[in-house]
Amino acid sequence: MKYASPLLLSLVLAAALTACGHKETPPAAGAQTDPNLVAVQPDFLKRLKIAPAGEGSAVDTLRVPARVSADERHIARIGAAVTGRVAQIHAGLGQKVKAGEVLATLHSTELSAAQLAYLKALSQENLQRRAVERAKLLFASDVISAAELQRRESELAQAQAELQASHDQLSILGMTESTIRTLSANGNVRSLSDVSATIDGQVIERKITQGQVVQPADALFTVADLSHVWVVAEVPEQQADLVTVGEETEAEIAALGDRRIAGQLIFVADTVNPSTRTVTVRMDVPNPDHSIKPGMLATVLIKSKPRRQLVIPSAAIVRDENRDYVFVQKDAQRFVLRKVTLGEENNGTVPVVEGIKKGENIVIDGAFHLNNERRRKELEG
Repeated sequence: MKYASPLLLSLVLAAALTACGHKETPPAAGAQTDPNLVAVQPDFLKRLKIAPAGEGSAVDTLRVPARVSADERHIARIGAAVTGRVAQIHAGLGQKVKAGEVLATLHSTELSAAQLAYLKALSQENLQRRAVERAKLLFASDVISAAELQRRESELAQAQAELQASHDQLSILGMTESTIRTLSANGNVRSLSDVSATIDGQVIERKITQGQVVQPADALFTVADLSHVWVVAEVPEQQADLVTVGEETEAEIAALGDRRIAGQLIFVADTVNPSTRTVTVRMDVPNPDHSIKPGMLATVLIKSKPRRQLVIPSAAIVRDENRDYVFVQKDAQRFVLRKVTLGEENNGTVPVVEGIKKGENIVIDGAFHLNNERRRKELEG
């Protein structure tokens, strides 16, 4: 048997060791890297501001469905003062009107009869007044007795009472003092009655047609001043302690692109609705341009009481594909992008529900630029 030379054995051993070394260190081309991990150079690190996540005052926002309604303090439901037939309509839906403006005209036989009764009472009162004046002259000449004078004075008092009753009836039927004086002066009966606006505002409802017979109990027009409106919400009884009269709050209106509007809570019900277990609240909202319409759907935003919770600055949040992330510092020059679940932003801070822990160092300024750097390196492979 022949033995290998020492030189040959040395070459074989070196080749074996070299092969073993290649197995322990794979090629760089096959290495796997975390796409959420990014390492930066010291000069880039100067552009970042890093701080530990800590607790702060957090406020939750309760979103309560609501609806817009007209301010009932500035709304008038206007009807006829007399029974009559509609002769003419002067106002339509959406029309802006002033107090005293005529909305419709009625033809009323009831008004005619009341005017005739007033003229009759006025004539009788004049007749009795002259009778008393004559009686006083006759009594002074000792022609009639004191009893006769008293009788005629009593008849005058009765005539005056009947005249006053007729006058009051005309006022109830919608005649003003000036029109009653005109009636007394010329004796012309006018059977037309005007339905007039009682406040400045906009006609938001009209329940009247030409030729219709209407009664005093009928609401013919609704006029509302829409420069202020109410947002009415039903707050669950468990959160009723969060709402207080006089508190400033906000609402979102879907029809206006979820535009937020500010207002004041002017009413919180003293009782709970037994059917819905909710408390009615009203929010007064300025509406100078009348863009907010009664009947619109809204959402009232009610702030909870402040509490201690882990919070981070809004600038620390990275928004990517409709998800929220923050950069957590892994070591001196490496950062990892971590998904977080957040609450409602309040005064530049956001409460953290889950994702990071108190004391972890995060990037609170420059996170946007760091994420761009991460994407660049990811694209470069």
